[in-house]
Amino acid sequence: MRKLRYGCLHVKVLATYLSLKIVGFWFETFTACRKTFFRMNKKSPLSRSGRFKGGVGEDVSRFTESISFDQRLWRHDILGSIAHATMLGSIGVLSKAEAKRIVKALESIGEDIEKGSFEWDTTLEDVHMNIESELTRREPAGAKLHAGRSRNDQVALDMRMWLRDEIVELDVEISNLQKAIVDLAIENDQVVIPGYTHLQRAQPVYISHHLLAYVEMFARDHERLLDAFSRINVCPLGSGALAGSTLALDRKQVASFLGFEDAKGRPVVTQNSMDAVSDRDFAVEFCFIASMTGVHLSRLAEDLILWSSSEFDFIQISDEYTTGSSLMPQKKNPDIAEIARGKSGRLVGNLVSLLTLLKGLPMTYNRDLQEDKERLFDSVDTIRSTIRLMAAMMSNIAVKAENCKNAASDPNLLATDLTDYLVERKVPFREAHHIVGALVALAEKIDKPLNLLNIKEMEGVSKKFKADALDVFDLKKALDKRNITGSPGTKEVKKQLRSWLKRLA
Repeated sequence: MRKLRYGCLHVKVLATYLSLKIVGFWFETFTACRKTFFRMNKKSPLSRSGRFKGGVGEDVSRFTESISFDQRLWRHDILGSIAHATMLGSIGVLSKAEAKRIVKALESIGEDIEKGSFEWDTTLEDVHMNIESELTRREPAGAKLHAGRSRNDQVALDMRMWLRDEIVELDVEISNLQKAIVDLAIENDQVVIPGYTHLQRAQPVYISHHLLAYVEMFARDHERLLDAFSRINVCPLGSGALAGSTLALDRKQVASFLGFEDAKGRPVVTQNSMDAVSDRDFAVEFCFIASMTGVHLSRLAEDLILWSSSEFDFIQISDEYTTGSSLMPQKKNPDIAEIARGKSGRLVGNLVSLLTLLKGLPMTYNRDLQEDKERLFDSVDTIRSTIRLMAAMMSNIAVKAENCKNAASDPNLLATDLTDYLVERKVPFREAHHIVGALVALAEKIDKPLNLLNIKEMEGVSKKFKADALDVFDLKKALDKRNITGSPGTKEVKKQLRSWLKRLA
């Protein structure tokens, strides 16, 4: 994993790119003014330049500031500025000496932020202005840095770089969750439970097969992340406010410096300056992936909640991942699973907020887009924390094998197998279905389990039944016969467990 280093600050520039490559996927020039001046005058500079006679009021400054939440982009903002300064030095807009001094000052600012000694100023509005103002204070040549760029393409760059790093971390956490689920499945690979449709007992399955269904879901989430990465990993810097620059900017140099490269190591830059500064598709796409993953987590949580209830009693969640009642001393509540289920609504809400934000915006950049960050940041934070807790909880679940066995012993779970028995004897399926339905009705009428009917009682419903019909109710044999790809058969489930162990290693 390659890192760019400046001072004591380490920024993961190419982490996402290299991680995805391994698995075969590709994931108004203005002068900054000193903060002390604006504190004294109680005004914010925004980007007002010489066009305006004065600053904005305090209420406007408070309403429009974003530094309270966008300061988390500081690493990427500094790194983008280092790349931009280096490029300006190479094309002669900055002298080599100026470029070096600017880079050194930016490194120093990064070190101060990392140590917690940097003072963020809300009157300077956002992360870009805070860093550039301090840069100009420390190095006068910093006033030249903004040549050829706008905060419009600057923030688009920062967000893309930040999201690349977050995707790498999220992908690792999804893998950890899958491993925790597979481990639980392997520990209980002999346990059989009823499979359900309409929340009614349907057919028997290994609990491992049930758990692996979620591993498959999270695998699709992993694939979506990899696919979305290729659209995130495009460098917008050089697009300016909306119309590029008359300066001979070397956009490809900046893109390569920052790791915006394809699988062949070629720099990837945006092709339309207007789209580049107004595009937030990558944020929406990530929020969709987070929402979809959240829905999968919610479904898993729901199964765990049901299984831990007294009515099912298939599992026990350890005390560390449950809570008690403020009134009822006997209660043990699956709160972690319930909160995870609830988080999915928050993730979906963030997605809808972003879509609604974008739906009526004209070209190009509009200040409405400032509202994208909190939704994106919250989705990243929410999905990552939820996955981490769910993975930890999965590693602290005990399966109650005897209770599962008792539930799976319900002979009605094998009624479909009895239908297949008739189909194998050339009875048309619809007729076989009707016959077995009548047999179930008879068993209910005489209050007798389906597997305890004698052959005479079965022949009374249909002469198609022979003495070997009752062999259908051997649960082990029934599961051993389910060996087509994707089925819950004994051999097939073991094969899938081996496959996932290898894939997740």
